[in-house]
Amino acid sequence: MAAKALVSGTEKRWLKVLGTLNEAQARLFVAERALALGRGGISRLCHLTGMSRPTITKGAAELQRPRPVALVEGGRIRRVGGGRKRIEEVQPGVDRALTRILEETTAGDPMSLLKWTSKSTRVIAEEVTRRGFPMTGVTVARWLHDWGYSLQANVKILEGPQHPDRDAQFRYINTAVKAFMRTGDPVISVDTKKKELVGAFKNAGRTWRPTGRPRPVCTHDFPPLGEGKAIPYGTYDVAQDRALVNVGMTHDTAAFAVASIRRWWQWLGKKTYPRAARLLICADAGGSNGNRLRAWKVQLHALATEIGVPITVAHYPPGTSKWNKIEHRLFSFISMNWKGTPLVSYATVVNLIGHTRTRSGLRVKALLDTRAYAVGTKISAGAMRDLQLTPHAFHPEWNYTLAPPPAHARTRTKRQL
Repeated sequence: MAAKALVSGTEKRWLKVLGTLNEAQARLFVAERALALGRGGISRLCHLTGMSRPTITKGAAELQRPRPVALVEGGRIRRVGGGRKRIEEVQPGVDRALTRILEETTAGDPMSLLKWTSKSTRVIAEEVTRRGFPMTGVTVARWLHDWGYSLQANVKILEGPQHPDRDAQFRYINTAVKAFMRTGDPVISVDTKKKELVGAFKNAGRTWRPTGRPRPVCTHDFPPLGEGKAIPYGTYDVAQDRALVNVGMTHDTAAFAVASIRRWWQWLGKKTYPRAARLLICADAGGSNGNRLRAWKVQLHALATEIGVPITVAHYPPGTSKWNKIEHRLFSFISMNWKGTPLVSYATVVNLIGHTRTRSGLRVKALLDTRAYAVGTKISAGAMRDLQLTPHAFHPEWNYTLAPPPAHARTRTKRQL
């Protein structure tokens, strides 16, 4: 059995003996060691041997009897590999059901691989059971830990109370995503990653190098010592697990955001979805793609006119940016890929982003955008009235569709929109 805690010399010796015992003997042996340790002994032995608490407790109860049942001649001893099978072995498809439930409520830290879900293990277990796969919250907890999840509270105290329709908007977005994917239309998640200083500056993390030969970097992170700032704007294809990251050099504006989406369409989108009849964009409610920015909507309308496809936008409520799928499906892996590597040039930034891969199949294309984007662009009320913008009935400030003029719309097979 593999030890899961710091092991002393004495414990190493008797752990070797433990590996030679059958199931019943091992249970009694571990129970005796736990009782000898006194308070906290069972927890210690659980971590040390990997044996469950109920098993050790059962062994302790057997030791209280005059003759432990497990040691009686002819007593029942479980064969190696015996016992109840895990649910995924006896109920094929349960992992897919659980994955679908988690996909709807998963958030993540863009600077690490940490993920979390807003639902408790009990609630998740009830939903999986309703879908035909009975299980308990304990089983769900085991799966969550195995998949790298951490159950955390989703109340952000420092940002004040959440919007009362936050969960309703999440459900609205999830319904829209499923509807677009059923008809084979693209769904993309967009956002700007944290801006990075380009130059010989320290980058958190460690890499393998010859002993005593770390990479030299500047003592202070003063911007004038570098080349400038890299502004990675990501466009992530939810269905294909593909992304394009446009690395800007000037300002994170609405024009830059839409230009990044346009480059995704030109390089990946129109090839992957040659018969697309509509496009869904899931975005945060702030930044260069904020729902209140007039320039964002004007630029998107221009893009819809250019590609001849109506663009629907669904914004995440304020204060919930970490729930945007691009955060934990793309940005976290970029941060892990370049940790400990100084971003000495724009070419380095583009190469590191472009070589980001995951075992699940993520592929990323990175491009450098050398164009200058001006700030402070003013959009008149008249220009807004000229837009073919249709607000949705549910929270029109968050959900709306920008349609191209009839003369520019693509001819497509009629679909249920």
